[in-house]
Amino acid sequence: MPKRHSEHLNLGEALREFVKANKLQKGLDRVDARKAWKKLMGNGVDNYTTNVELRGEVLYVSLSSSVLREELSYGKTKIIAMLNEELGRTIIKELRLR
Repeated sequence: MPKRHSEHLNLGEALREFVKANKLQKGLDRVDARKAWKKLMGNGVDNYTTNVELRGEVLYVSLSSSVLREELSYGKTKIIAMLNEELGRTIIKELRLR
């Protein structure tokens, strides 16, 4: 637990400090990456998505349609840029479609 401060912190600052002190950022990034994929890809792609997992800087996406996997592979760099923009910082550097 971080040291107590004599000054007052707003809730946002206190949460950021808590996340940093307990090293929770990687777990939050994993959840945020899943949400960003679902939001940006929409229901059409999400229906064929079986798993989304962030490991390090690589986002692994399992798809049940080989045709969709091939189509998405053509736009990997654009998808990565859109996901990072949605997340607010560069978290994903590589996208692997399975």
